[in-house]
Amino acid sequence: MLAEDRLNAIVSMVQQTGSVTVPELAEALGVTASTIRRDLQTLDRAHRIAKVHGGATSLERAHVTRDLTLNERSDLHNDDKERICARAAALVEPESFVYIDSGSTTLRLIEHLPHLEDVTYVTDSVLHAQHLAVRGMRTVVLGGELKPETEALVGPDALATLDRYNFNCGFWGSNGIATEQGFTAPDIEEAQVKRISMRHTAKRYVISDASKFGMVAPVKFADFRDATIITAGEVPAKYRAMDNVITV
Repeated sequence: MLAEDRLNAIVSMVQQTGSVTVPELAEALGVTASTIRRDLQTLDRAHRIAKVHGGATSLERAHVTRDLTLNERSDLHNDDKERICARAAALVEPESFVYIDSGSTTLRLIEHLPHLEDVTYVTDSVLHAQHLAVRGMRTVVLGGELKPETEALVGPDALATLDRYNFNCGFWGSNGIATEQGFTAPDIEEAQVKRISMRHTAKRYVISDASKFGMVAPVKFADFRDATIITAGEVPAKYRAMDNVITV
């Protein structure tokens, strides 16, 4: 296949599916991952697709294209996060198996968790695991590749670990929250971890300040109705009226 034909094929796959990973493209087109990464850089510079960590997304979905680091996010919306996390922590019950997603708001949640009998916490974040351990919580960490921006663990090992678990409840962050596009994240691999962990959880909570409503990141990991949202701040009226949105 000529290089130009391959570039066109990549664009076609991205437009059809919304987002694709580097391994998926490499397998479909019969080339190496390094070749695909170079092609994605070429297409991104030409504004034909949006290159994200681990793959590519269509331009129509790329409204939030990168994760802020934890340091960049940690001081944003502090008062709102405190109220959100206090409410969310009260939902954890004794004898529970609980999932905690990576992110600045879920990190704040750990400070509010009560010491309850026989509760085990599972997280995809090395940083979160350290904070849980310091508080004396029973903690399990997923395996996988460490993503520097969010300090989250991603990849096949993380997904394989999640497939063995069933959680009573879980807490996630989301870069974007919208009724049609659902819950979204900038990173394909991290979105896969979010998607699979949600699939294995009975009671699902997205904890996020009001600034995320109406935002859309490239990769969808759940439908809007798949989780209860605990939020604070200037929540748009459209969302305040919905029965799966709790404003504190």
